[in-house]
Amino acid sequence: MPNNINRLFSVAPMLDWSDRHCRYFHRQLTRCALLYTEMITTGALLHGDVDRHLQFNAEEHPVAIQLGGSDPADLAATSKLVESWGYDEINLNAGCPSDRVQNGAFGACLMAEPQLVADCIRAMQESVSIPVTIKHRIGIDEQDSYEELVNFIGTVADSGCKTFIIHARKAWLKGLSPKQNREIPPLSYESVYRVKKDFPALDVIINGGIMNLEESRTHLQHVDGVMIGRAAYHTPWLLSQVDSSLYGQQDPCTSPREAVEVMIPYVEKHLAEGGKVSHVTRHMLGLFSGMPGARRWRRILSEGAIRADTDASLLLTAMDAVTID
Repeated sequence: MPNNINRLFSVAPMLDWSDRHCRYFHRQLTRCALLYTEMITTGALLHGDVDRHLQFNAEEHPVAIQLGGSDPADLAATSKLVESWGYDEINLNAGCPSDRVQNGAFGACLMAEPQLVADCIRAMQESVSIPVTIKHRIGIDEQDSYEELVNFIGTVADSGCKTFIIHARKAWLKGLSPKQNREIPPLSYESVYRVKKDFPALDVIINGGIMNLEESRTHLQHVDGVMIGRAAYHTPWLLSQVDSSLYGQQDPCTSPREAVEVMIPYVEKHLAEGGKVSHVTRHMLGLFSGMPGARRWRRILSEGAIRADTDASLLLTAMDAVTID
């Protein structure tokens, strides 16, 4: 896979959501966007089921993995493992504010230790040939001045890191849930724009609260790339115009129905391997969002997926119940 990844548009790493089935589905809607795994901890890879965590479909390329950890040696070891599995990029999580992540001494709390982050990035880069990037916030708790953000980015950039994916909100490490941390701290897109002006040689990707491609195009006037998370998950059809709108390429699917049809062989293969229909269909519930029949689509998929005898024909049944004017 080419190491010179185009990060103009990417789908964010989302815990419990952006698994390999979700990514395969999103890849049917866009050939160009960079797709990310959910965050995987170094401990899960060093002491857990590697196959379960790292398995992915060749069709997902370009695909990046996000690691959670704070020990340079562990991150170096897992990075080498990840590269051997064929991923195109490794991203270090320095933005997740959950208690579970903080207890592991990584995620957003790493922003308080820029030199440790730089050491982690350096160790990762020295162990692999694929790009190593970082995703972080604009600040944490009371450490939310622009000067502190610049110090963090400058220190990490000195390690050789060239790509910074910045969630344009600070994170409160105590008192707010991860969901609240995605909604309550105000967005400051201007701070991210300013980072790009002050660090023109860096690849700066903006993330946080971006809902559609129109907003994406506005941001791309100021930064190098856009990352969308929940909007892409809940209304995945927006991904179907990414290739033509942002990359000047032909879109792979011309209708939601076509997207459903191309997923049927995938579901059949997953079932043949012992999987469940729900493993795939749960990621497709929002496909018809905002269109006539969307509620029927969600109901038929949700109710049908829990039946023991359900097969791939559930998708056809649900699709036939949707009416599009």
